[in-house]
Amino acid sequence: MMLAFILIILLKTIRVYSYLLLIYALLSWFPGAYETGLGRLITQLVEPVIRPFRRLNLQFAGLDFTVLAVMLALNLLSSLLINLFS
Repeated sequence: MMLAFILIILLKTIRVYSYLLLIYALLSWFPGAYETGLGRLITQLVEPVIRPFRRLNLQFAGLDFTVLAVMLALNLLSSLLINLFS
């Protein structure tokens, strides 16, 4: 019972973090959005996880796919957690 509760909390945390990553990516469409209070907060929350993925150099044709790679990794982690505890 407690293990299921922990799994639910982990999965919800991953989902919320995925939304933060999406918002972070959308902020790049608006000039100066990263300098707002919300932009700085989201950047502080997201950058520590994105930083290791930036070493993979996932930029093609002027587009940065680093956030997509992190989101895919989080989706894989969610699937692994579900399969592990099922």
